[in-house]
Amino acid sequence: MTKHKCFISFKTEDIEYKKYIQNNLDIDYIDKSLNVPIHSEDEDYIMQKIREDYLKDSTITIHLIGECSSEDNKLQNQYFIKKELQASLSNTVAGSRNGILGVVLPSMYDNIYKGSGICTKCDEKHKYVCINDETVIKEFSYNYYLPNPKSGCSWGYDDRYCVLTKWDDFIENPERYIDLAFDKRETDITKKIKVRP
Repeated sequence: MTKHKCFISFKTEDIEYKKYIQNNLDIDYIDKSLNVPIHSEDEDYIMQKIREDYLKDSTITIHLIGECSSEDNKLQNQYFIKKELQASLSNTVAGSRNGILGVVLPSMYDNIYKGSGICTKCDEKHKYVCINDETVIKEFSYNYYLPNPKSGCSWGYDDRYCVLTKWDDFIENPERYIDLAFDKRETDITKKIKVRP
């Protein structure tokens, strides 16, 4: 089994989950969190610096989704996690894009996983997953629910660039979810990615 080097994007409030991954899971982990602002107005330069200085050796970005990491959270500055995901999604001379693995922390389960029901369009059973500005940043939500799913009224696995899982499932089998995110890097869905939605 090939190990993939992972960068973890997280809010400070969720640092205990980052530490758990670092100390208890057998994954290649790069501990280079973006904690100091890059002083520039040039968006391309900022992305290049994050890619070169923080993400260079990684192929997967694990994005921890907690109560403080939503687009609509007015009490939080989302600058760092937005730039980390933008740089992760970028395919540049500084490095190729990372696979994106969203790990939903337990405090967000009820906000994101809304059960299932029968679709009024296709009469099939669908799981309801609430990925929007109230639960995540746009860089994740856009690339999870990419426009125009092939499967019609709902998004299938092949219609998404970002991979999503619950914390409990992730820690049970981290390699599985990391491999899924890594494999997305080589699929046609990369043509639909938007770095700055």
